[in-house]
Amino acid sequence: MGLLDIFSSKITINRSEILNGFCDNHIHLLPGVDDGIQSLDDSLQLLQIMEAAGVKTVWCTPHIMEDIPNKTDFLKMHFETLKSKYEGNIELHLAAEYMLDNLFQERLDKDDLLVHENNHLLVESSAISAPYNFKGTLKEIMSKGHYVLLAHPERYFFLEMNDYEELKSMNIRFQLNLTSLVGLYGPEVKIKAEKLLNSGFYDAVGTDTHKIKRWQQMEEQKISIKIIKQVREISGL
Repeated sequence: MGLLDIFSSKITINRSEILNGFCDNHIHLLPGVDDGIQSLDDSLQLLQIMEAAGVKTVWCTPHIMEDIPNKTDFLKMHFETLKSKYEGNIELHLAAEYMLDNLFQERLDKDDLLVHENNHLLVESSAISAPYNFKGTLKEIMSKGHYVLLAHPERYFFLEMNDYEELKSMNIRFQLNLTSLVGLYGPEVKIKAEKLLNSGFYDAVGTDTHKIKRWQQMEEQKISIKIIKQVREISGL
């Protein structure tokens, strides 16, 4: 078998090494706080499944937005409960996924934020249209001493390659959804994710898992050995 055959072949996620030592930088694992996992038992079950797959580190990133106005202390309390009940070996951390809306601006002004690793702030937008003053808000975040980690940029239909290039020139970091690469958001998102990956634009990887079934569905999907290698080479934050 030649090199071309090797790199064009595919293997399912659960049979690959892609999750061995994996850091899930974006997952809705904290129970009962948003549209993700709803019960503590389900959170613990998913952690058991993830640990069996080789995952080593998890960043719980619950939504904070006008429709889900989680407060910092509330999320910290639930996170401490999860940690106290979990008896496995995955290293757990708490951050948040902030929608760029008016509530986020209030939290930013008050410095009331749950930051990701190395002072990154995980932010998202509507998939269809850019929020008001999109790039200005990103610059404001950085002016306050934070790095911007843009969640799943491949899912934003309002962004073209020239926009991604401009964002990277601003030192915006990109977080890839592994689920995008296996087509769980549709073919357009998959194509864009592969293009951004081939351009070396990603800085971190997550699964954005909301349900146990979604994680199991992801593990059953096939992925090319070439993409596995590219994903594992992403250095992280």
